[in-house]
Amino acid sequence: MNVYDSDRMIDVLAPLGYAPTNVLDSADMVILNTCHIREKASEKVFSELGRMRQLKERVADQQGRQVTIAVAGCVAQAEGDEIIRRAPWVDIVVGPQTYHRLPELVSKVDPKSRNRIIDTDFPKEVKFDFLPGEHAPRGPAAFLSVQEGCDKFCAFCVVPYTRGAEFSRPAKTVLDEAKRLVAGGTSELTLLGQNVNAYHGDNGSGGVWSLGRLIRALAEVNGLERIRYTTSHPLDMDDELITAHRDIPQLMPYLHLPIQSGSNHILQEMNRHHTTDIYLSVIDKLRNACPDIAMSGDFIVGFPGESDQDFSETLSLVNKVGYASAYSFKYSPRPGTPAANINHQVSESVKSERLESLQQLLQAQQFAFNKNTEGKTVNVLVERTGRQEGQMAGRSPYMQAVNFIGDPDQIGRIVTCQLSAARQNSMMGRIINSKGVA
Repeated sequence: MNVYDSDRMIDVLAPLGYAPTNVLDSADMVILNTCHIREKASEKVFSELGRMRQLKERVADQQGRQVTIAVAGCVAQAEGDEIIRRAPWVDIVVGPQTYHRLPELVSKVDPKSRNRIIDTDFPKEVKFDFLPGEHAPRGPAAFLSVQEGCDKFCAFCVVPYTRGAEFSRPAKTVLDEAKRLVAGGTSELTLLGQNVNAYHGDNGSGGVWSLGRLIRALAEVNGLERIRYTTSHPLDMDDELITAHRDIPQLMPYLHLPIQSGSNHILQEMNRHHTTDIYLSVIDKLRNACPDIAMSGDFIVGFPGESDQDFSETLSLVNKVGYASAYSFKYSPRPGTPAANINHQVSESVKSERLESLQQLLQAQQFAFNKNTEGKTVNVLVERTGRQEGQMAGRSPYMQAVNFIGDPDQIGRIVTCQLSAARQNSMMGRIINSKGVA
């Protein structure tokens, strides 16, 4: 989501003459687009702001010009006043729902008056209605935000407080953006949302489309070869979406479906509203609909009150599912969330031990999944050159990174590869032929 938002900020600022630069000291503006989902992410913001102060002073002394520093995203939303207090050299603080106002905010910056501009309201207007077209092609694979916010209020999560209530974009605006992206050379779209499968967008005829129905419409966009979506909630995996995995060849056989814990007790404390049986039932339905689907998940270890037995049940669930990939983290209290006030916090040493055990299991499953695909022939969307000379890199339908000997002219095309050797986080492949899809 932050990658998508960053691209859209570039689009918003392009009419003012701004363009991205890879040389920090040449920048007229630096925007830190931030995440508040974990404590470590927030800490990085203030560390980086120290570097930005040095940049601002260095450019002023050596080049005689001012650099505008802006903080955007969820840390800006949650800690705007604290940012200004701790980093008074920041010029703009803008939340994730108001970055469409950046041109107006930039115009108000006055280095002489040292005014500080904070815009973290939840506006009445919908930001997507004010975003311009893309300033440049996004590349072979691109993100498309279809839903924002969350109404689930998991006890550990700040999203409802930083992104607001669930909002689904009208289907027409999603389709229009998808067509623009495809016209610019994009072959794969990943539909984004904090709770993407809760999508319920206006269909333009007085009705509402689910995510499954939206995917069916997107599959009819000429030139769109691949569709993915993230992140999902188990309770919103309805039959229409599951059936889409059976019927729509453009919908890739890969799904990120977080559960966070394998303990029903902890799931209840997390306010997840589902049990492990419900989660496993959803996965059974998905595998019946799409037998080769690869599963990914999220896990939090050391949630307040998590016992050894609770953690053991998480390991048991992981063994039952068999993940192709997963993300796992130690619980970190987020200010303002209910879990931050629970008394039975787990020690850092126990969190670290449990995380190491869980990650060992998840990494073994990931390698086993990769190993099982050796010899398989798959289509790979070529996205970029690889790290080695003559090497190209892309993604398999199962989200595996695939490296193979190829040609830069293949970027943006779908080629057929035989997967030849498994690595922990990638696959080696051998190109067979090209479909010639531009």
